[in-house]
Amino acid sequence: MHNKTIAQIAKDLENKVYSSVEITQHFLKRIEEQDKTLNSFITVTAENALQEAKNADNLRAKGEASVWTGIPMAHKDIFCTDGVLTSCGSKMLSNFVAPYDATVVSNFKQAGAVSLGKTNMDEFAMGSSNETSYFGAVKNPWDTSRVPGGSSGGSAAAVAGRLTPGATASDTGGSIRQPAALCGVTGLKPTYGLVSRWGMIAYASSLDQGGPIAQTAEDCAMMLNVMASFDTKDSTSIERPKQDYTASLNNSIAGKTIGLPKEYFSKDLDPAMAAAVRAAVSEFEKMGCKVKEISLPNTHLAIPAYYVVAPAECSANLSRMDGVRFGHRCENPKDLEDLYKRSRAEGFGKEVQRRIMVGAYALSAGFYDAYYVKAQKIRRLIKNDFVAAFKDVDIIMGPVTPSPAFKIGENTSDPIAMYLEDIFTIALNLAGLPGMSVPAGMVNGLPVGLQLIGNYWDEAQMLNIAHQFQLATDWHKQAPAGV
Repeated sequence: MHNKTIAQIAKDLENKVYSSVEITQHFLKRIEEQDKTLNSFITVTAENALQEAKNADNLRAKGEASVWTGIPMAHKDIFCTDGVLTSCGSKMLSNFVAPYDATVVSNFKQAGAVSLGKTNMDEFAMGSSNETSYFGAVKNPWDTSRVPGGSSGGSAAAVAGRLTPGATASDTGGSIRQPAALCGVTGLKPTYGLVSRWGMIAYASSLDQGGPIAQTAEDCAMMLNVMASFDTKDSTSIERPKQDYTASLNNSIAGKTIGLPKEYFSKDLDPAMAAAVRAAVSEFEKMGCKVKEISLPNTHLAIPAYYVVAPAECSANLSRMDGVRFGHRCENPKDLEDLYKRSRAEGFGKEVQRRIMVGAYALSAGFYDAYYVKAQKIRRLIKNDFVAAFKDVDIIMGPVTPSPAFKIGENTSDPIAMYLEDIFTIALNLAGLPGMSVPAGMVNGLPVGLQLIGNYWDEAQMLNIAHQFQLATDWHKQAPAGV
């Protein structure tokens, strides 16, 4: 049962092949047996999950079930969940039980989904390898000596290891697409403002966006149908007509023009990765697509701009974590200043501390114009590159990561090397564009992701193109040994 997609489980539940309680018990057993190795979950809500499954079965018996009724899934531990530990992978929030549901969590509850628990993540979503979590590193199911990618590594590893058919995630600079690529699953970062951020603990407010990770593009479309909603509680939520992202999955993609940015095939990209990406693009040519080389000339400025904007915003967002209102509190503080200093020094890990310091420096009176304002101007140039490119192409494709999954501990002593892992993903967050990673090959026995970049609000077309690729290939059906 665990190798079935969300779409297949939905059909099986409708046809009474098994009950929601049975499929939920199956996944809970797998988590208990397999996650000791992967460490992909921080909290497993077994009792709540079984109760939700029973409720779902009762609704189905009454003929009141919807598409999502009784389907198990999981939430990244960045989404507040009423009555459940919501830690954001940090010691700072290791005792924080959320008193309300994030909008994304509430949407899935209302749809009838069953939550298996909360997945592991880089602390406050700051990382590219899922090694900064206070609860320990997550392991890649394809090779447990390697990272699963971050910050949504727990969600990606849990889906790849078949511990859940789907999981929510968040993407600030590639944190859905990068772990999806390294774990051989499908991940989607929506257009900024499509999915509510209310109740999703903020890292960088102008960059963060929630999205789905699952086995297939069809599953991601089903998840996005639930996640996408206008929310008056989120000032950055955009009001748009409700859309069914599964409706156009089977449309023909013949005649579509694919843009390949020449900047994405530079010396920073492993030649084997480049070959795998080009081989994947050739599949689209067989389906009648045209390929055109394009230029995104400001690509090289994305990482320096991001690592000013994101830390600046995180230093502001995390200022509330002070040991007074909630979160970790140091023992026996001498005075208020000592309380602040020791609570934050003890509660935040090294990478979070590093980014807070960088952000505070960039926002200081003497450097605000030189760094933060300059980074925002570069951000606009990067957006303009994409706007110009989409005048000539329907979709942009390229690599997700410069290389396959690296060894755990390989880059921990070199923050710059870690930051460069996001070289192909960061620009989308700066521009607010939607993007996907779909499994597209193997290099040295490890998965390779193909990145699809869509125009604003073009998730339906992007999912259609990804789905057609998955009908023509079987990379998304491959699973780690033993799964």
